[in-house]
Amino acid sequence: MKSHLLPLLAVTLHGIVVESLIIPAGRQHRYVTRLFAEADEDTTQKRRPWEIGRFALQSSKFVTLPFSRIDKKVVRPNDVLWEYDDRNFEFGPLDDVVMGGASSSTFDNVSGRWRGTVTDANNGGFIGIRSHPAFQYDMSACKGVEIKVRGGEGKRFKFVLRDSTDFNGITWSTSCTIGNQLNPLLKLFGDEKDDTAVIQIPFDEQIPALFARTVPDQVFKKNYVTAIQVAYSKFEYDGEINSLFEQGDVDLQILSIRAF
Repeated sequence: MKSHLLPLLAVTLHGIVVESLIIPAGRQHRYVTRLFAEADEDTTQKRRPWEIGRFALQSSKFVTLPFSRIDKKVVRPNDVLWEYDDRNFEFGPLDDVVMGGASSSTFDNVSGRWRGTVTDANNGGFIGIRSHPAFQYDMSACKGVEIKVRGGEGKRFKFVLRDSTDFNGITWSTSCTIGNQLNPLLKLFGDEKDDTAVIQIPFDEQIPALFARTVPDQVFKKNYVTAIQVAYSKFEYDGEINSLFEQGDVDLQILSIRAF
């Protein structure tokens, strides 16, 4: 005889559906609770279980503790901030699971390779990497940051700097299309010849945003740069959609980051 899940209670807490269920089992009933990200009525995606363990693991990596060791230094133009074979700090994934989504990615700090799969299930639609809390750079003498990458396959990414230690503080974003769109047949046979690209991010051209919404009247604190991020997202700014966004696999290698 098949068991059936009988909904007992469903409530929404901060966009997460907490659903209690009764599982009939003979004369006894077993109560369980499931967590789901709430889905809009117009989404074509099925709701997927929220990976609360992955949420906790990812988000905990970006909290600055009172006694954390922080590298405070003055950065000059042409100083190297990060190279995959000589790292001053490390990156970790920060995907839409932190908001109930189902996308996921990994980052290999040894090779600089960032790989992931993005989906808009559960109202998500982004993957990202963010530097672990490790530095406070005074970049007053610099005009911006230069990032050297390989890959990208013609996708549009966001490159982000932060000037506060707030987990959800203002982000300073620059959108850029990276690499060439590969022929699927060539990719199938392993011909991955994406050009290496160098992206310059001038401080005075960044867009201040909070959860992909622009925030007016902000001033970037060049003397207090605390984090670097890269994201591949469905969302541009103020409700606009990334016209080059596609669900599926993402592959990008970060080679170096330096000031200019």
